Amino acid sequence: MNISQQFAPPFRLIAPFIFTGVVVYFFALLFLFDFDIELINSQSGEVLSYVHLFLLGFVMMSIFGAMAQLVPVVLEVEHFAVELYYAIFPLLLVGTLLMVFGFYSAPILLSFGGIIVFISFLIFLAETFLTIAKAKRLNFSFYSVLLANIFLLFGVIVGLIMAFTYGGFIDVDTTKLLHIHIYLVFYGYVGFTIVGMSYILIPMFWLSHSFDKKYLKYALYFLGLAIVLISVGEYSFIFLRELAYLCLLIAFFLYTYELYLIYTTRARVKKDIYYYFMMFFSLSLVLSLLLGVLYLLSGYEKYMILLGFVLFYGVLTSLIIGHFYKIIPFLIWFEKFSPLVGKQKVPMLGDMVPLRSSALLFAFHTLGFGITVISLAFDIAQLYKAGIVFLLATAFLLIKDTLFMMNFKG
Repeated sequence: MNISQQFAPPFRLIAPFIFTGVVVYFFALLFLFDFDIELINSQSGEVLSYVHLFLLGFVMMSIFGAMAQLVPVVLEVEHFAVELYYAIFPLLLVGTLLMVFGFYSAPILLSFGGIIVFISFLIFLAETFLTIAKAKRLNFSFYSVLLANIFLLFGVIVGLIMAFTYGGFIDVDTTKLLHIHIYLVFYGYVGFTIVGMSYILIPMFWLSHSFDKKYLKYALYFLGLAIVLISVGEYSFIFLRELAYLCLLIAFFLYTYELYLIYTTRARVKKDIYYYFMMFFSLSLVLSLLLGVLYLLSGYEKYMILLGFVLFYGVLTSLIIGHFYKIIPFLIWFEKFSPLVGKQKVPMLGDMVPLRSSALLFAFHTLGFGITVISLAFDIAQLYKAGIVFLLATAFLLIKDTLFMMNFKG
């Protein structure tokens, strides 16, 4: 992969995004601890509050930090105005907190939080669009980043309309808008970003080569088609919405098969923490596809709840945490130790990862995930709390390990 750090911004720019993301991850789990699993309603204020805390405060915060590094490096261009990220971070954090409190207990705050999040996203999108406009190589990565951010733009506009509705300022039927919002932001932006960046990151960290890349492209075609169909189908023909669900499943089946091809061509023999999290991510992705099929065939709400948990803590969390253990040491090493190469002894990247702590973290994550899935499937309240406790231990270790890697002295 032709990747150079020449265009990467300083680590201090993205450090607040990463560290805030892992702290929010801990508090999102505390939030989840108080849920009554027998009364979970996906449309309740409590659930919507939690979902936005997790997705905006952890997932989006982490992705924005990663994109600040990856977009210029992958496309081999300088940021248009990298200093704008110093404004994006506080706006996203404050807006997220206002929206969380708004959904939970004070709907009036939703509109104000939505406006602030909207502004942070607009700044991010404007900076990203102006950065990728400088790219000279119009390759797969370019188009995946471009389409992901186009979907995000429309998604946040729909989200702002919904925030004004929940806040009582306008009266709009949010039922249809909610589905469109989910597809545009969750599958359009997050999904496109994951699939598009997998083309670069997973083969690079696994030292994979000579694998057939066409299934990644096909996955993005079907994913994009699903988003367009759901956006149109919600307000016209119902069968388009059903077709969108089918396209979505096909997209992620293709992506899963591409992960298998990447795995089979890997050169690295050592099984590190990244390897185990990617395996867990892949298995969780397969489980989520099965749950998605079961939900479409039966319409049973329990499958939707399980699907949401597997997507959040099996797919997204595993993918993000696994990459943190690769990206943070690499960026710190490049910035702090690469100038010293040939002048004095410098640490290896593996030396910067706390092996025992990360292994314990993975064990807690796996155990907590499994226990919680069983508890949700069979409505076992005490078992559910036990599972969340293990996941909280994972979050605590993640904060500790993140601080260790960020402050590594050698």
